Amino acid sequence: MARLSPLVMLPPAIFAGLAAMFFWGMQRENPDELRSVFIGKPAPALPQEGLADFPRLTDADLISGELTIVNFWASWCPPCRAEHPRLLEMQAEGLRVAGVNFKDREGDATDYLGDEGNPFFGIAFDPAGRYAIDWGVTAPPETFIVDGDGTILFKFVGPLVGSDYEQRFLPALEDARAKAGN
Repeated sequence: MARLSPLVMLPPAIFAGLAAMFFWGMQRENPDELRSVFIGKPAPALPQEGLADFPRLTDADLISGELTIVNFWASWCPPCRAEHPRLLEMQAEGLRVAGVNFKDREGDATDYLGDEGNPFFGIAFDPAGRYAIDWGVTAPPETFIVDGDGTILFKFVGPLVGSDYEQRFLPALEDARAKAGN
């Protein structure tokens, strides 16, 4: 009788494992959502640097008792430029919008805000992107909703425009505002 090699069983076993993982992934509540490990945890530290001629964002600003939107951006980033009018609108609506400029040159960032308007009540400057790593930011723009005690409530990856913004970010913001009483 011919002996069957164990290697013959390897491809079907790998296929079954992958099929089980895909099936489990499709059963999640929202398979398109990118979960953040920071939700429900205190916001990481902010850079100690700021941009010249602009108010500096500090860790104390995130525990002021007020809901804060923290936006990681860069002047060289086209999606950041696309969302900039929305950030200005949020500021005009009375929302506290904070900015963290990262992997940028200070002169480019200050020129951009001077030309396009500054939606941020405070700005932190992270030229090397070290603090962005602590926040789990991989590429700009990324935006966080932080409650008044500094707890991250929501993370949004991508520009604050379009249907994704309307269907995911706005409901999360409205929920956070309702809980905060804003």
